[in-house]
Amino acid sequence: MQIFTQAVLLFSLNLIDALLTIFWVRNGYATEGNHLMAALLDIGNIPFLLVKIAIGALASVVLWKWSNFRLAKYGLALAVSLYVLLMGVHCITGLSAAGFLPERFVDNFRFLTSSVFAVFL
Repeated sequence: MQIFTQAVLLFSLNLIDALLTIFWVRNGYATEGNHLMAALLDIGNIPFLLVKIAIGALASVVLWKWSNFRLAKYGLALAVSLYVLLMGVHCITGLSAAGFLPERFVDNFRFLTSSVFAVFL
């Protein structure tokens, strides 16, 4: 996949993540795990969305602009991969909200994801 396409994909996944997060949180299906972003979400949807879009745009542009460096190429690939995994979390959240997954599965999944994401925090 071309570097520019990866950068656009990263930004797009970031935007989808922001919109789904607002939907899940506002409807009581999930909470925002990032304390800074949760505080912005408490202020309102627009501040949360603006900061999330700005961060995603900045990251995408920086990684694309300096893609001639190996670290940027790997960083972009890693970021896209993590966002694809995060989209899986959103899918699980949606299936759970619709009642298609048993509560035990959701509890086990919540424990697994919090353990994995704790490594990155």
